[in-house]
Amino acid sequence: MKPLVKIEKLNKFFGDIHVLNNVSLNIDKGEVVCLIGPSGSGKTTLARCINFLEIYDSGRIFIENELIGYSEINEKLKIKNEKEISKQREKIGMVFQKFNLFPHLNSIENIIISPIKVLLANKLDSGKKAKKILDRVGLEDKYYSYPAQLSGGQQQRVAIARALAMGPNLMLFDEPTSALDPENVGEVLDVIKELAYQGMTMLIVTHEMGFAKELADKVVMMDEGKIIEIGTAKKIFDNPENQRTKSFLQKVL
Repeated sequence: MKPLVKIEKLNKFFGDIHVLNNVSLNIDKGEVVCLIGPSGSGKTTLARCINFLEIYDSGRIFIENELIGYSEINEKLKIKNEKEISKQREKIGMVFQKFNLFPHLNSIENIIISPIKVLLANKLDSGKKAKKILDRVGLEDKYYSYPAQLSGGQQQRVAIARALAMGPNLMLFDEPTSALDPENVGEVLDVIKELAYQGMTMLIVTHEMGFAKELADKVVMMDEGKIIEIGTAKKIFDNPENQRTKSFLQKVL
């Protein structure tokens, strides 16, 4: 079975800084992969490259065997036009550290704006679907609430619902709890756990080690732009092989 996501020898530079250094990674359908490692190790950049929010400099990213962001002609890469890239992004949901909700729209309106504008979905049908998704993330009483009326955890759950409304095959989470008060963290992690149990394929950049240990099928340790160790959660947390992994975990656990 081919992986849902295949990343081959990915490189990304910011000026002279080699942010991603020959990164290769496979993600199978239904798999939960957690990226861990120190700040500045390239985790967020890798997640952003997958849906081409960052333009990678060399290498390849395939999702469902389709090259992301580029067309390949005679082994040379040419960036796709914005319409083609937007089409590819439709099946990739992304949840950021900041919620990025529109303050003048209520929960339902924040969720339906993309399906209506991008997928040309019917407004009435989109509204019904949005209510079902809000129910799914535990916000059945917040349909018409505006972001300012919601806690940080509730806003992040609306952001997750907004990503799910596009019907993605893959969900990317970039430190989804880092902007939350400690008391709101659990409610967001519970939603992500529920998605995992339902079989959603996910890549999660996280500093929540207990969460990664409990949920991840695969844990990927990054340092200085490289993947230095990959394994099951049990292997990485209980018996890491790389000395850098060991020292990192000793500091954060």
